[in-house]
Amino acid sequence: MRDASVGHQCPECVAEGRRATRPVRTVFGGGAAGREGYVTKALIGINVLLMLLSIYSDRGGDSVAGGSGFGGLLGGSTPLTNWGAVLGLFQPGPLSPAEGVAAGEFYRLFTAMFLHYGLIHLAMNMWALWVLGRSLEATLGPLRFLALYLIAGLGGNVAAYLFSRPDAATAGASTAIFGLFAALFIIMRRLGRDTSAVIPILVINLIFTFAVPGISIAGHLGGMVTGAVMAFALAYAPRSRRTLVQFAGGALIGVALIGLTLLRTASLVAG
Repeated sequence: MRDASVGHQCPECVAEGRRATRPVRTVFGGGAAGREGYVTKALIGINVLLMLLSIYSDRGGDSVAGGSGFGGLLGGSTPLTNWGAVLGLFQPGPLSPAEGVAAGEFYRLFTAMFLHYGLIHLAMNMWALWVLGRSLEATLGPLRFLALYLIAGLGGNVAAYLFSRPDAATAGASTAIFGLFAALFIIMRRLGRDTSAVIPILVINLIFTFAVPGISIAGHLGGMVTGAVMAFALAYAPRSRRTLVQFAGGALIGVALIGLTLLRTASLVAG
C-alpha cells in the first residue's frame, strides 16, 4: 500500500486508474508537458552550445566572442558559421570545389537556424525565444511547437536561399522567431484573446528588419509567412480530424519548401 493524502492506496488500483484516465491535452491537441517548456529550454541550450563551438572553432582568430564588431560581440563569421550558414553558391576558384546549397550542401537550410554571428545576435534571439516559446509550447504542446519552430526556421532559410545573393551567407534563429511572432498572433485570435499587444512588437521588428543593414529581409519575412501558415493549420484544424489535418498541413509546407529549393538549385547550377 502507498500513503496518500487520505488513507492508503493500492498500487494496482492506482495503475489501473491511470490507464483508464485520458491524458490531459491542450486545446490544440498537444500534450500538457508543454507547460514545462522543455522544448524551448532545449532549443536555447542547443543554440548556446553551438555558439560556444563557434567561438572554439575560431580559436586563435579575431572572433573571440563569435563575431568581429564590438570586441567580437556582433557580426563577423567563424569557421563554424562558414560551414553551416545559408549560402546559395560560392565558387572560390577553378581548382576549388564550389560551396553552398546549390553545390549539394542542403544541410545549411537546417543548421543556419542554430548558428549566430556573435553573442549579441545570440542573446537577442534567445530572449525572444524564451518569451515566445514558453507561451506557445504551453498552448500547442511540445511536439506541435517543435514542428512550428523547425518549419518556420526552414521556411525563412529557404526564402533567404531563393531571394538573397548566391554568395551571401545568412544565419540565425530569427527566421524561426519571426514565425513564432506570427503564430502567436494567429493562435491568440483563434482563442478569442486580445492581440493588441502583439501587433506593435511585430511591427517594430519588421521596421528593424528593413532599416538595419545586414539583416536578411527575405529570411525574416519567409519565416513569418511560413510560421503563419503552419500556425493556421495547427489552430484551425477540425477537432474530429485534428492530428491528421495538422500533420498534413506540415507535410504540404515541407513539400512546397523542398520544391522551391530544387527549383532555385536548378537555376543556380544552370546559370
